[in-house]
Amino acid sequence: MISALNQLVDLVEEHLTEELDIEGLAAGLGTTEYHLRRMFSSLAGMPLSEYVRRRRMTVAAGDVVRGEEDLLEIAVRHGYGSREAFGRAFRAVHGAGPAEVRRDGGPLRTQPQLRFRLTVEGSTPMDTRLVDRPAFRLVGHSTRVPLIHHGVNPHIQQHVAAIPPEEHQRLKALSDAEPAGLLQVTDGADPDGREGTELTYLHGVAVGGGTPVPDGLDAIEAPAGMWAVFRTSGPHPQALQTAWAATATEWFPSNPWRLRPGPSIVAILERADDFSTATCELWLPVEAA
Repeated sequence: MISALNQLVDLVEEHLTEELDIEGLAAGLGTTEYHLRRMFSSLAGMPLSEYVRRRRMTVAAGDVVRGEEDLLEIAVRHGYGSREAFGRAFRAVHGAGPAEVRRDGGPLRTQPQLRFRLTVEGSTPMDTRLVDRPAFRLVGHSTRVPLIHHGVNPHIQQHVAAIPPEEHQRLKALSDAEPAGLLQVTDGADPDGREGTELTYLHGVAVGGGTPVPDGLDAIEAPAGMWAVFRTSGPHPQALQTAWAATATEWFPSNPWRLRPGPSIVAILERADDFSTATCELWLPVEAA
């Protein structure tokens, strides 16, 4: 995986002024666009699209400062159809427009070319099992929420708090498949993992693939395949979020598996009354790399 990411960085450099075919690049590297984007954003701390934009504007800044070409020529060469669009992208990276930078020589914010290296320190215990499951269905109450990487997501809190207690009991009674009990399900997340982008959150349970969806409930389909199940314990939600990040930085780079499209599931096995601590299982859909 680390080798694939470094090859991706090299390919980005070779095609900085072109529209990138990420799906084709991923296929050429023997992986999928979905997994490549997820791993890149987790390890680089920024979406792949943002890295490409920053690198383009870093290279474009040199052309702007040299002053040998019209700004429109530079814009077109770097993939922008107008000076205005180029100017907006340039300002977003450098904090100043191209004309200002040409006049003053700055300010410039350079994005160095990334290079990935694998360092596995074992700082996060990875209690993991692999489960092969037939297709199943997740049923419950869903809503759209923004992605928040750290701390409690208040939008999810509000959604769960609005579900009547008797409905929680109804859902528990419907659960007849693993993972058991009430589940926290996320689906349709941006592969780049950009904070603030919307995803579907479902508070519900797992049932068999052929189980009809009861009236008043939403459903998310979980395709058949392998799941990596990570067990976490400690302060909540910090321990869970730390383990989630560690799957990208430690587990996937050193194991022959990659993410496949599908929902991510959190099962709460035990918790304190005030939810300050919890033991959880994080289910991620995977396939052989």
